[in-house]
Amino acid sequence: MQNTLGEKIRKLRKDKGYTLDKLAELTESSKSYIWELENKNPPRPSAEKLAKIADKLDTTIEFLLDEGESVSAEEAADAQFYRQYRKMDSSTKEKIRRMVKLWGDDA
Repeated sequence: MQNTLGEKIRKLRKDKGYTLDKLAELTESSKSYIWELENKNPPRPSAEKLAKIADKLDTTIEFLLDEGESVSAEEAADAQFYRQYRKMDSSTKEKIRRMVKLWGDDA
């Protein structure tokens, strides 16, 4: 039986160039904990750790736990970005809006 959660974590981790050690450090976990999530079946993550992993991998918990592929990696990355955007101060949001407008003007 496949471990969809583990496969998604491993793929996103490698796409970012993170080692097991690096992701463990970023999420305040141990290397063995990350390894177990990627390789044990079924994985048993805590909600707190899964939220930290999703954040550091720029995705959502929903994407990591979705086994039916109803949430694409791109949609999850967009949702994660929007969540981060909402937490930014107003001046940073304004800078981002201006940058997006400039990119749009080039199209």
